[in-house]
Amino acid sequence: MLRRQTGFNGQERSKNLLHVVQPRLLASMLAIAGAPLAMAQNDVPVPAERTAAAFADQNWQVPRFSWGDPNLEGTYTSRDMVGIPMERPVEFGGRETLNAEEFYQRATGGNIGLASLRQGEEFEGNERLQLSAIDSSEVGTRVFGYTSYIVEPSDGRLPPLTAEGEQRQLAARRGQANGPFNTTADFSYYDRCITRGVTGSILPSLYGDAMRIVQSPTEVAITYEMLHDTRIIPLDGAALPEAGLRQYMGVSRGHFEGDTLVVETRNFTDKLSLGRFAHSEDAVLTERFTRIDPDMIEYRVTVEDPRTFETPWTFRLALTTQPDYEVLEYSCHEGNFFVANALRAEKRYQERVALARSRGEPIPERSENDGGLDIYMAPSSDEAVDINAVQ
Repeated sequence: MLRRQTGFNGQERSKNLLHVVQPRLLASMLAIAGAPLAMAQNDVPVPAERTAAAFADQNWQVPRFSWGDPNLEGTYTSRDMVGIPMERPVEFGGRETLNAEEFYQRATGGNIGLASLRQGEEFEGNERLQLSAIDSSEVGTRVFGYTSYIVEPSDGRLPPLTAEGEQRQLAARRGQANGPFNTTADFSYYDRCITRGVTGSILPSLYGDAMRIVQSPTEVAITYEMLHDTRIIPLDGAALPEAGLRQYMGVSRGHFEGDTLVVETRNFTDKLSLGRFAHSEDAVLTERFTRIDPDMIEYRVTVEDPRTFETPWTFRLALTTQPDYEVLEYSCHEGNFFVANALRAEKRYQERVALARSRGEPIPERSENDGGLDIYMAPSSDEAVDINAVQ
């Protein structure tokens, strides 16, 4: 059975009911579609990375195609990475994984993340974000013991920003926030259903983190569910185009080093983010895909951008299969009401500002929660802004 699932932007997508979120995140970790939390013989939970075939059996061989390349094909998500921070909390120091006691707390500690938002708080009226993206967000089936996504530098922290990088991060804080919304530049490329970029399409979000890998002897194709991008990565050593040709997803070239697919991407614009951080046009992204289990790929990403970061840095995810999961159409433009809502909210706020000025009162603050900028609430038909109308 399929249902239509609506996200933050109002985009619709079909999703198998097996992946609608369960009432409690812990329950979904312990028993979704017969995939319980891994346990040692003494009933102590085991981090999922320690159950990988390559960890459990030193003689395990990566499956290969008839032409010799490692077989990475399949549909994967980053759902099992939800709840792991990008930067490592300082108390973990240089440790990439939790110790046994810490992992036990993670595995049995109850609701975290979105499940906590749904189950642990009470909302009334406009204080509750009535979004199916929260109420039916996707969860995974495994618990990993990673302390952070970032693994290099060794402390798991983002390296210092350059002066230019600090300015870039400040300028990049826009999109699904509190406006002002006056031109298209005030909306992110995600808001406008254009792209989330290379790593933005993989890192865990509310939903839609599916990706499908397909291989041939000469190319690897990676299709992302959100937002509807497909990267074609040549393996034949073709030269990069001239530097002036830039794309949101960059230009990629790949090759195999043993069992690992190495993909180097250049020719980015500076309009999106890598690992959720803004970057310059000079950024170089190196991705490494290594199958470590029939159902797991280790995914490592190194970001090099001397104009933004003082040193290169690397983050690591586990991309995993989920029961009956598939990449489905992401009908973003067809159902996107976020832009219309933001314009409506901006109009309302400007009316409040004008009224306050006419009365000699202080200018009201921009707040989503006081009736000023309810950008996530669907407007009534008489309030909706027709973004296609000629003004």
